[in-house]
Amino acid sequence: MSILRVALDVPLDTLFDYSSEDISPDDVGRRVLVPFGRKQRVGVVMDVVSRSAIAPGKLKAVLHVLRETPPVPGDVLALLRFCGGYYHHPIGEVVIGALPVALRRARPLARRDPQEYRLTSAGRLADEAALNTREKAARKLLTGFKQAGRLDRTAAIQVTGSAPKILKRFLALGWIEAAPEPASAVVASEAARAAGSGPTLNAAQREAVETVLREMPGFTPWVIHGVTGSGKTEVYLQLIARVLGQGGQALVLVPEINLTPQLETRFRERFPGARLVVQHSGLGGSERARDWLLAQQGQAQIVIGTRLAVFTPLPDLTLVIVDEEHDPSYKQQDGLRYSARDVAVARAKQAGIPIVLGSATPSLETLYNARSGRYRLLTLPDRAGTSSLPEVRLVDTRIHKPVDGLSVPLLEALRERLGRGEQSLVFINRRGYAPVLACSACDWVSECSRCASRLVVHLRDGRLRCHHCGHEEPPPRACPECGNQDLKPLGHGTQRVESALAAALPGARILRIDRDSTRRRDAWAGMRNDIELGRVDVLVGTQILAKGHDFPGLSLVGIVNPDAALFSGDFRASERLAAQLLQVAGRAGRARAPGTVLIQTRFPAHPLYQALCRHDFDGLAEALLAERKQAGLPPFAFQALLRAEGTTVRPIMEFLEKAERLARKPGAPVTVYEPVPAAMPRLAGKERAQLLVEAASRNKLQAFLSAWYPALTALNERRVRWAIDVDPLEI
Repeated sequence: MSILRVALDVPLDTLFDYSSEDISPDDVGRRVLVPFGRKQRVGVVMDVVSRSAIAPGKLKAVLHVLRETPPVPGDVLALLRFCGGYYHHPIGEVVIGALPVALRRARPLARRDPQEYRLTSAGRLADEAALNTREKAARKLLTGFKQAGRLDRTAAIQVTGSAPKILKRFLALGWIEAAPEPASAVVASEAARAAGSGPTLNAAQREAVETVLREMPGFTPWVIHGVTGSGKTEVYLQLIARVLGQGGQALVLVPEINLTPQLETRFRERFPGARLVVQHSGLGGSERARDWLLAQQGQAQIVIGTRLAVFTPLPDLTLVIVDEEHDPSYKQQDGLRYSARDVAVARAKQAGIPIVLGSATPSLETLYNARSGRYRLLTLPDRAGTSSLPEVRLVDTRIHKPVDGLSVPLLEALRERLGRGEQSLVFINRRGYAPVLACSACDWVSECSRCASRLVVHLRDGRLRCHHCGHEEPPPRACPECGNQDLKPLGHGTQRVESALAAALPGARILRIDRDSTRRRDAWAGMRNDIELGRVDVLVGTQILAKGHDFPGLSLVGIVNPDAALFSGDFRASERLAAQLLQVAGRAGRARAPGTVLIQTRFPAHPLYQALCRHDFDGLAEALLAERKQAGLPPFAFQALLRAEGTTVRPIMEFLEKAERLARKPGAPVTVYEPVPAAMPRLAGKERAQLLVEAASRNKLQAFLSAWYPALTALNERRVRWAIDVDPLEI
């Protein structure tokens, strides 16, 4: 009989012992079904031992060993153990949370065969015009096949949500057929061709590629700091071509789901013979699990995904790429609060392979690591091709007062681009119609009953919505406080700016792109297609449009209302604002027409805006690093935040006060701050507070947390839900 140590998805930082007659040490990583209390749970075998602290008569037996899928490999288990230890989170939640949802259940996976299709000779000759003009989805999918040559179900569904039905029709017409698994020799041959294809590299791109290749194999963290439009993606493609040519696998992380399709299309066009899979939370359960298993079995050569993809098993992993590495979306904000960028670095180090961190606006932590010698810095100072960086101009809104959020200089610039047939982008990082509904007679404003935030006006839907917890309600007919019926929306969101543009630019084709308009699964793919085909004149959008997109026809970017972030209490606010504005400004002038960026501000003399006008991110970063050093803030200090929440404030503060006393022991190598309410003290009906600890070195902080975490667990506080957030981004 074997004793298994099993990780279960429970908030206890321990493994659970079970017995089995049907398992061996080779089954470490295998999923098992076990009894737990009155329920049954799926767990993962972390170890097989000969003895248990539990008496043999009380040791429960495994109900079933789930052998229809391979075990989680040892290197992934080691990475998950590292995450559990570094982020001080229950190991079972870490391990089970890394699995696709379908593998957390005991039910067999739904299998669809075949999963990948290729265009036939009949399909290549098929004319989109042969399809009914109303069949836009079928036309779009046929175009997708002609561009890529072969598509799997995931890629087809990303082209159009109607893909499953259309694929059956195309199969019946003989336009597509089941694609055989590409032989490794074919992949290697195509990769060799891909390395010599694509646009001609400029000197800086070529130097970056050759430098990374020269140092392979072996662990080296590379930082590619390239201005927007400098061709970082082409550098990635050249590096991946070499990896595929050697029979390896590549992992590419992106910060947002909306960035995945465009990048995926470029990769498929460059490597049509390679199996590429996608991993992100927007996929169906069985879909994600299937592609996860393809990667684990070595059948997928390229994995593109958001932060959860960092845990994808890859037996031949040879290169990791983190695109837009500065993006805060790489930090998980609940459960295991990990940074996918930092975990990717740990994984590359564990595997002894290079990792490339790319950004036009690297985080200050990454820049500091590069300048201190921990990382290697490569720069791409110029845009690829013949385009140049856009001209950045400031519109002083004290002089040019905006009407409905739009100043006269911005409207004139928009009309000029319309006349020239060029596209424009108006950027406002606030969705909805207006941030708040207010009474003109008293101080009442629309507030969320479940959060310490205000309800946003969504005029078209006739709703007030909280963008934090999702609560919504109809707007009142009169002020709940004084009965006044003159309630007005204050401020501007994407919907209000869209309406103002429609009134100011009659006949212009305006497209709003935010979380509301892209909610449908295939909405963003259709919008991107319309933009690329020139069916849109003016885009209105939030940060969804700020990074990674390449719209050749776009020559003007107008930035509305960026000033609020200048006076935030968050010490990272200036860094984030600079990165966001440089990223969105970089969408302009990436092709033939020169780009112009207009920033509407009341503070045109502010050093941040002046640095943007000079495209001097390096100078701004140096100034911000000097401020951080003087204040003793990251990256010159290391932080952890104890976050706590509950139904009432008193038990939360009592718990944090106990935690503070445990932390303030003589000789403790950390600075302990007093408990305070969270930045948003109430969220989704829960009260929230926090306690910050800080140390001069990572090792000292980790040594302290390793003693503090079990002491906090021993308090056995049942009225409060708490978690330690190591390297927090939001304080």
